[in-house]
Amino acid sequence: MWLPDPVRQPAAAILEAAGARGISEQVSTTPILRLESLHRAFGAVVALDGVSLEIGRGEVFGIIGRSGAGKSTLIRTINALEKIDSGRVVVDGEDLTLLNEAGLNRVRRKIGMIFQHFNLLAMKTVFENVELPLKLAGQDRLSRAQRVERLLELVGLRDKAGTYPSKLSGGQKQRVGIARALASGPSLLLSDEATSALDPETTLSILRLLKDLKETLGVTIVLITHEMSVIREICDRVAVLDHGRIVEQGTVWQVFGHPRTDLARRLLRNVRPPLPQSLQREISPHPIPAGRTLLRIGSMEHDQYGTVLARLTADPRWHARVVHAEVDQIAGHPVGTLTFSVAYRGEPALQELLAAIASESGEIEVLGHVNG
Repeated sequence: MWLPDPVRQPAAAILEAAGARGISEQVSTTPILRLESLHRAFGAVVALDGVSLEIGRGEVFGIIGRSGAGKSTLIRTINALEKIDSGRVVVDGEDLTLLNEAGLNRVRRKIGMIFQHFNLLAMKTVFENVELPLKLAGQDRLSRAQRVERLLELVGLRDKAGTYPSKLSGGQKQRVGIARALASGPSLLLSDEATSALDPETTLSILRLLKDLKETLGVTIVLITHEMSVIREICDRVAVLDHGRIVEQGTVWQVFGHPRTDLARRLLRNVRPPLPQSLQREISPHPIPAGRTLLRIGSMEHDQYGTVLARLTADPRWHARVVHAEVDQIAGHPVGTLTFSVAYRGEPALQELLAAIASESGEIEVLGHVNG
């Protein structure tokens, strides 16, 4: 797993030497976080509408949705920075809704937070920014120094300890933010659009660092984003949030291979290989007289593709033709799509065909219409 070249010492050993608590646990399926029927409204605007999730210890869990879906409200309920109107938030066995402020502060020390715009203090050095949570917690100077030095080594910024944030790149600032989030030895790390302000190359390096933290330290990561490419790179499972509701969830490869909702399919358009430009230029949203309809089915076993194609070719009405296919690997699973065209025989006949194919494949999408 990737880390900057100077950082080759195992991360768990680095943190153990620094006296880390709670972060180097074994990855397991034991839930570290349960959200039960969360509701939150701001006047007439409903931000969360019955959200329930269970996240296992050591997972990287992605929550994706468009702007206004309720993502930021949801992540702020996990550390009780946002009050809920009803429901339960259970972190490591403790119900945050039952705790007083002292109890919340104690649990919050188990939860680290990475922000979109870094939230670093401009007048403090890298070392001082990472040290701040430890200072507020009352740790002695020597313990703080040892801890910060090893955290900076972990994120590849050992040589930037005395540098001020204004002299850092965006990726370096986010690495400082990650080190600061790990300062108190959390078992749960929250990431709120942590890469959306970064360029693609820097985004990839930050995601690889987070992935290393998960795999080496066993820290659980809950990641909020609007980018499917981020989900694909790092997450084990994903939930799709729309208007405050979870509309779809599952393992990343299943959601990528078999998106069940229109929203998930729209979000996937930017990460699925596109159709050839020559074909895209011909597509019309409306039926064309004596034309053809383009259909796309998602991932399935090879024999299922064969069953669908056999059904089509056995019926002379459709004159089915394969026009495009793609296969990818996500988390060790083949994920792909098959695009084909059929003769357009009117809307009733097309709907009958769609229902028949859906019963075989579970997913069928009409891409549009082209000349015959």
